[in-house]
Amino acid sequence: MRLRLGLVQTTTGLDPLANARSLVEAIAALAGAGAGIVFTPEMSGLLDRVSHRLRAAAHEEDQDPVLAEVRTAARRHGVAVALGSLALRGPDHRLLNRSLLIGRDGAILARYDKLHLFDVDLPDGQRYRESATFAPGREAVVARLPVDGAIVPIGLSICYDLRFPALFQALAAAGAVLIALPSAFTVLTGRAHWHVLVRARAIETGCFLVAAAQTGAHEDGRETFGHSLLVDPWGEILIDMETAPGTALAEIDLARVAEVRARIPSLRHARAFGLPQPSPAEAP
Repeated sequence: MRLRLGLVQTTTGLDPLANARSLVEAIAALAGAGAGIVFTPEMSGLLDRVSHRLRAAAHEEDQDPVLAEVRTAARRHGVAVALGSLALRGPDHRLLNRSLLIGRDGAILARYDKLHLFDVDLPDGQRYRESATFAPGREAVVARLPVDGAIVPIGLSICYDLRFPALFQALAAAGAVLIALPSAFTVLTGRAHWHVLVRARAIETGCFLVAAAQTGAHEDGRETFGHSLLVDPWGEILIDMETAPGTALAEIDLARVAEVRARIPSLRHARAFGLPQPSPAEAP
């Protein structure tokens, strides 16, 4: 099965309505070029590291204006959208970093709340405490996207999840042939690790990796790495959007997944194992 997909790379700002307009324009352009599904970055609706301002701007899912605009655009243009993520109000005082798969009719097909939260102090002085603002998700998700009478299983992940290969292995074991990785990687960590980790997750799982990313200098003062990627199951980079905002389009052959997995059947060879505990004398 062949699938035409589009990537959106953005420098998301502090105005959700302006961000929504940019997303809708990109979705329309990619749908007009023949995309069957469009992938957008993490925090597509609003990127803001000032927590009180982000909380004030957040909505419940059914009231979020960016989600409403994207659902309307998907229905109008007959294209599925993997909406990278939105900051939505959660069940407690914290928010949810939620990815949503939207069908061609505008219906929400799947939701995934980011499992792994980025709490770190970087050498360049930047400090991130996602867990102070966001509640972690509780389960992995493989969504089912109808395409031309068939079903394409899509694994959902978000940004920092990239550093936890067990999640990607679980998505592949559950049937995913393509994994969405919307991101807002920092420049420092992006330069060091982005390409090698995205390629590694594709190789380990035998999946296509679609990593739509934020890029450039944002209104909240942060800078993101860009380089939205499409990587095939062999680890070959099919698209690298570098650092400019914009869109990209590609056609992939999902038969490539079975071909690569037959050549390197590591998913079938995986075995459960224990790890002996050190004796008291050996313990550090």
